[in-house]
Amino acid sequence: MKDYYFILGVASNTSLADIKKAYRVKAAEFHPDRNSSELAPQKFHAVKEAYDVLSDEDARKAYDENRRRNLLESPIETATEIWQNYLAGVLQ
Repeated sequence: MKDYYFILGVASNTSLADIKKAYRVKAAEFHPDRNSSELAPQKFHAVKEAYDVLSDEDARKAYDENRRRNLLESPIETATEIWQNYLAGVLQ
């Protein structure tokens, strides 16, 4: 399961307005027309996917519920994924 909040760089209790702001910043940063990195298209797609889910009220509720359930059902796997995402972000 992808951590859409991490991808946009926002907290899970962030308002829709702040999600939109974060999306605009990240989309501009990774847009293939502006970023020549070969990872830019993948990152841009991930940012778009995260925004699509988090900006839709029903999709966000379902995502949050699934995220909460995963944390409760497999805490070791969830913690490992969280740390891997964190370390990947720090090491880039």
